[in-house]
Amino acid sequence: MRRVASQPSSPGHPTVACRSPRTEEHVVEPPEQRRTLAVLVLAQVLSGAGLAAGITVGALLAQEMLGATSLAGLPVALFTLGSAGAAVAVGRVSQRAGRRAGLALGYATGALGAAGVVLAAALDSVPLLFAAFVVYGAGTATNLQARYAGADLAAPSRRGRALSTVLVATTAGAVVGPNLVTVMGDVALGWGIPALAGPFVLAGAAYAAAGLTLGVLLRPDPLLLARSLAASAQARAHAAGTTTPTEVPARPRVVALAGSVMVVTQLVMVAIMTMTPIHMQAHGHDVGATGLVIAIHVGAMYLPSPLAGWLVDRVGARVVAGLAGVTLLASGLVAALTPVRSLVGLAAALALLGLGWSLGLVSGTAMLADELPLSTRARTQGSVDLTIAVAGAGAGMASGFVVASTSFATLSLAGGVLALLLVPVVAWSARRP
Repeated sequence: MRRVASQPSSPGHPTVACRSPRTEEHVVEPPEQRRTLAVLVLAQVLSGAGLAAGITVGALLAQEMLGATSLAGLPVALFTLGSAGAAVAVGRVSQRAGRRAGLALGYATGALGAAGVVLAAALDSVPLLFAAFVVYGAGTATNLQARYAGADLAAPSRRGRALSTVLVATTAGAVVGPNLVTVMGDVALGWGIPALAGPFVLAGAAYAAAGLTLGVLLRPDPLLLARSLAASAQARAHAAGTTTPTEVPARPRVVALAGSVMVVTQLVMVAIMTMTPIHMQAHGHDVGATGLVIAIHVGAMYLPSPLAGWLVDRVGARVVAGLAGVTLLASGLVAALTPVRSLVGLAAALALLGLGWSLGLVSGTAMLADELPLSTRARTQGSVDLTIAVAGAGAGMASGFVVASTSFATLSLAGGVLALLLVPVVAWSARRP
């Protein structure tokens, strides 16, 4: 059961939810929640294009500059490591100064990293490329951290749908971005730089626009407002001589479960996704076909988010987490067994991969949002996202070596089996008091 308490509402300001020992009552969302979601949606639409650029051509650019398939997963590992550090930084800045400051800073850093990738490609500098990928990872971290901002003011019974609304907004830019690979490649060639650097020009502009949008429009800040409403409710209760339930510390077991769900889904998704462009290129698929498959994958990561959020609100986060494991297993099986020349089969495998990731991320995030008190919420969320990012970095790095030493099919099957372990873990946790 969710650990939520109601608080007295002030005139003109319905209250926001806070956690209490074991109760959940009807809570009306403050009117600012609608504006908050609208601004976050706009920023996510813009940032989606930046997120997709590195996924689509990052490995190909590294392979072109390094001339080695075994290291093709290094860019994803590097910008995932960068996103790990950025997740902690964005979380801490958000805890201290609010979501607006943390998210705007994260997107600005991602834009700087994208510019560094373009410069590295133009100079054919591998060290600069690696450094730029680390900085570029801040955009990925910020894109994911934005989902927490959508839940700060949400009523407990709508928390899954609120955070999934932010996630689904990424779809528009993320689907359009990979399909502009050829166009941006032509633009880059016209500027005298490698074609594969072109999508990072788009990424830099997209991240900068998202950061500017949040910096200007995300007012009032959702996390700071949630704290203010909670403090006001406590003050009114004290003045009236009554008491309200106080915040209780997060239960480590629940936080660990939520983090584990997101870590496993991220690890499996990154490993298979990273090697898909390399696998396709090795079997005669052109860059346009690769962009199409990645666009389908990224769309499946974000487009089903409202369904995932609705399921979380209706049947519970643990059930949805188990469903994520089954879906990722199906993705691994399809990826391993589909003929290498089958564009439809690869697209289906990557679509299932994205769907499984979406189910895992939304369910894990909802568990975490339900559990954390306002006093430590953003900081703890950043730390959990650090763990997720490190797992993704390890998966991106290892995936190239696995494929080089075995096969893409082996990698896909291993990922599916690992994801399936979520089912018994979640079932075991649900049976514990």
